[in-house]
Amino acid sequence: MRYVYEPDLVAMPSMAVIMGYPGFWLKDPGTGIDWKRAVHGEQSVTILEPLPVEATVVGKTKIEAILDKGAGKGALIYSSREITDRETGKLLATASMSIFCRGDGGFGGPGGPSPRPHVLPERAPDLICDLATAPQAALLYRLNGDYNPLHADPEVAKAAGFERPILHGLCTFGIAAHAILRSCCDYDPRALRSMDARFSSPVYPGETLRTEIWREANDVSFRARVVERDVVVLNNGRVELA
Repeated sequence: MRYVYEPDLVAMPSMAVIMGYPGFWLKDPGTGIDWKRAVHGEQSVTILEPLPVEATVVGKTKIEAILDKGAGKGALIYSSREITDRETGKLLATASMSIFCRGDGGFGGPGGPSPRPHVLPERAPDLICDLATAPQAALLYRLNGDYNPLHADPEVAKAAGFERPILHGLCTFGIAAHAILRSCCDYDPRALRSMDARFSSPVYPGETLRTEIWREANDVSFRARVVERDVVVLNNGRVELA
């Protein structure tokens, strides 16, 4: 109730991934990117201060690297964002992400190196948490400011190779954060310090996400799969707990 009801309201720590978002800048023709074929690759977030439930924040985004995987193999764009409270100047969080531009390789840029993913334990998960998504989840989630038509327009989704609009990767990321707060943190937002994962397959709104969790002290490893299709959609996940 604390996340949705005013008397003791708190903010989800994973909400930092959409704060100060610069908008869908890939669609700007000046980038030269085939934006219809661009997908989210990886996401990480580090929480430095508890997120306020009311404030004006400023996000400053920087392109860290662009890697050319070769003609027909796409390109990777790595970016980072600092999120500060405008009034206090405090750095609240940092967020980093990669975008896989499937149609933009072969421009002659550097090919690497790419960050190595977190390795998951080989044993069975310690905890499992199933959370259903709503059929209209993508239409609601885009109100956070991510207006990529891939998540709303059936024709754009088909042009990108999907049978229908897919869920935002960050929505999937947020659902996994919910599962970890529920399973490991008794819903305490201060318990989650950092979180990162790779997006390995799309989710369609209405599907059920099963988050598989491995707990070792304050380190949590995780992945998420769609129950209905038994497809891993988030992989190589890692969370640091307070």
